[in-house]
Amino acid sequence: MTKEKLLEIFKNGLIVSCQALPHEPLYREEGGVMPLFAKAAEEAGAVGIRANSVRDILQIKALVGLPIIGLIKQNYPNSEAYITPTMLEVEALVEAGCEAIAVEFTSHTREDKQSPSAFIAQIKERYPDVLIMADCATLQDACAAEAAGVDFLGTTMGGYTPDSMMTDGPNFELVKQITAVCKAPVFAEGRIHSPEQARKMLELGAHCVIVGGAITRPREITDRFVREIKKIG
Repeated sequence: MTKEKLLEIFKNGLIVSCQALPHEPLYREEGGVMPLFAKAAEEAGAVGIRANSVRDILQIKALVGLPIIGLIKQNYPNSEAYITPTMLEVEALVEAGCEAIAVEFTSHTREDKQSPSAFIAQIKERYPDVLIMADCATLQDACAAEAAGVDFLGTTMGGYTPDSMMTDGPNFELVKQITAVCKAPVFAEGRIHSPEQARKMLELGAHCVIVGGAITRPREITDRFVREIKKIG
């Protein structure tokens, strides 16, 4: 799928992040759960899916016709970066047939000691047609990622690096800053907990919105309700 076609599909739409990690209740070694979330998202009008692991991506593709932004979360001993951090993960995602690949682009150290820009160059050299979403934490990340030639800018990592600010809810200011400076399409992501917050991201100039925890992580959703109720005393 071309970049132009994918952007047309995603414009002002909702991408649902369907992920479950091994320590979470909905994780199953054999998979099978995330495709059901993806199917429900498709039926409700989502325009795309963000998914982690080759297993989930292939299972979702078998059930759902939406384009997928794929990633592989992988921790390495000498690396702080964990979202598609090496060429091994990139190769696996290309083989899985994702429409786009999400790659961490932050100040986090990398096992190979490369800068994020050098890693993007390596990907582009081997796979010149692959579409790359840069998972950024700051405006500086986004500017550097755009200069490196990524296709889409995500605010995914905002608050998860030492040089970025953690907010209770969505970081509207970060999206506002990036859309004001960068020409690359911005995919707003991170702690978007309500439809109203998602709409505000689009009003601030985001190309589309990615929501995960508020839709596909029942433990997080329940926790927010419980914490609010406990404020009664």
